[in-house]
Amino acid sequence: MQRGDKDRSSGAMGRSSGGGQALPVVLSRQVHGVPVYGYARPAGAAPVAVSRFDGGSGPVTGRAGRPHAHDFLVLGYVERGTGSIRLDGRSWDFTAGDVFVVAPGEVVDAEWSDPPPDAVVWSAWFPPDAVERAHPGTLGSWRAHPLLFPFVGGRAGGAQRLSVPEADRPSWVRRFTDLDRELLERREGSAVAALAQLTLLLVELARLAADVPGHLRLRDEPLLAAVFDVIEQRYAEPLSLRDVAAAVGLTAGHLTTVVGRRTGRTVQQWITERRLAEARRLLDETDLTVQAVADRVGYGDAGYLIRRFRAAHGVPPGEWRRAGRRAGADLI
Repeated sequence: MQRGDKDRSSGAMGRSSGGGQALPVVLSRQVHGVPVYGYARPAGAAPVAVSRFDGGSGPVTGRAGRPHAHDFLVLGYVERGTGSIRLDGRSWDFTAGDVFVVAPGEVVDAEWSDPPPDAVVWSAWFPPDAVERAHPGTLGSWRAHPLLFPFVGGRAGGAQRLSVPEADRPSWVRRFTDLDRELLERREGSAVAALAQLTLLLVELARLAADVPGHLRLRDEPLLAAVFDVIEQRYAEPLSLRDVAAAVGLTAGHLTTVVGRRTGRTVQQWITERRLAEARRLLDETDLTVQAVADRVGYGDAGYLIRRFRAAHGVPPGEWRRAGRRAGADLI
């Protein structure tokens, strides 16, 4: 199709579960031969859609089986089954309990031609402003929204994979199911209820993203566990790669190689992420000044914290705090 072709996908990229309704997706343009799909907003409907892929229904066909990108956000959850998908130029294996987040512009390529019959994968599709509608334009960009920071993908481009603890998995299925029901039944207040369900999913996602070291510990990686223990114990003080390497008995070069291969990030990036995670918590839960927050997370200098925070989230700490409190007020 050529640029500007607005032919609806008619479900070729997937259908919402129940009712067989086509997802609100249209071809908006092509970039280097890769189709980019936009989010079409049905009148009167909540700006979010849900699909439930069931491997027993047959192979992936149509646009879902070819490389494509979106200008909206995609949150995927694997209820059961195993398989692989190509995101951000890399192949990702998935298994039950995995969560995938895909930012706008990332190329998605479903690699399987005959998916496992037991695979069930939920997806939520929504434009960035779905969670900014109460205060349009108040944030520098969607990348700065407190609930959307997992989609920024500082770990691996614009896509990443997280794991839901087994005890929490029924809750994720229930939230997707409730969101889907609100969208399908369209009862009085369903648009508001659907956005509330989406917000709850994003809250759970943000909590997962904030605890990536905890999930890595669960992989039975003693070296990673030791590294994260050192970071956890000492992030609030001056801490360097050499300090962490010395604490775990390795050279800085060897530790850099091992951690990079197993996590996709450097030790210094993990130190920074732990400090920023604590900064986000303090901004959300206390009235401490930015200088006091900087002191507590090991930076000491407020200006340096502001620069690091802006680089990671697109806005300074003060704007992050105000946005989080506005979002919290909307849920009351």
